[in-house]
Amino acid sequence: MAYGSFEDLDVWQKSCDLAVNIYQTLKDCRDYGFKDQICRSAVSIPSNVAEGMERDSGKERIHFLHIAKGSSAELRTQLLIAERIGLIEKLVAESFREQAVSISRMLHGLIKALQNKPSPAP
Repeated sequence: MAYGSFEDLDVWQKSCDLAVNIYQTLKDCRDYGFKDQICRSAVSIPSNVAEGMERDSGKERIHFLHIAKGSSAELRTQLLIAERIGLIEKLVAESFREQAVSISRMLHGLIKALQNKPSPAP
C-alpha cells in the first residue's frame, strides 16, 4: 500500500470532514460537557489515523488505527444520545452516524491491509 502521507488517505480526509461538521453543528450547544465529549471523540478519529500512520512499526500503526475505530464507535453512541435528547436533529444525527460507520469500515480495511502486508526480511 503506497501513499505519500496520512493526508492522502481517504479515511483521514473523511474523518476530518466529519469532525468539522460535528463542531459546526454543535457550535451553539450550551451543554458544554456533552459538546466537549462528542467533539473529542470526533477529533480522535483522524488524530489517531495520523499518529498511527506516522509510526515506524506496523504493529504501532495498527494499534492506533484500532483506537481510531473505537473512537468511531464512541462517536456513533454519542450521536444517538445527542439525537435522543434533542441536541442534534434526527436526520443530521443519522447522516453523521452513517459517515462514522463508513469510516469504521474504511479503518477495518486499512487494518486488514496492513496486517496482510509482508514484513521486511531481517
